[in-house]
Amino acid sequence: MCETGKTKVAFSALLEKGGAYGPFDKDTTLAFNKVYTNIGDAYDSCTGVFTAPVTGVYYFTFFYHAGGKHKARLTLFQNSEMIVKSSDHQTGSDGADNGGNAVVLQLQQGDQVYVSMPANHHVWATSISTSFSGFQIS
Repeated sequence: MCETGKTKVAFSALLEKGGAYGPFDKDTTLAFNKVYTNIGDAYDSCTGVFTAPVTGVYYFTFFYHAGGKHKARLTLFQNSEMIVKSSDHQTGSDGADNGGNAVVLQLQQGDQVYVSMPANHHVWATSISTSFSGFQIS
């Protein structure tokens, strides 16, 4: 059976800023600027914000790589509400950290989802290390 008129939404983007990204003195929404897929044009690579074009159920995931010399934490927000996070502490004996998380969210049209990095944290920002993706399930 073919479905017609149904909006299809999917995106996948990576943070490509040339190496270490952060730490900064304030919380920073990450603008994942190397976009591989943006079906439905709901992800804005300039702001890092996904805006739901239609009400529905969506799956989101993010992953990061970071060095161990600084704290690493990323948090996924729906509008201004913290939903999930992933983090690792600073240590002198750990050369690298990796983390990520995923969530299924019921969104209303116009809801925004984004990944933020708190002040005094960092991630590695090369085209293969830190990513943000999402797609509509129903």
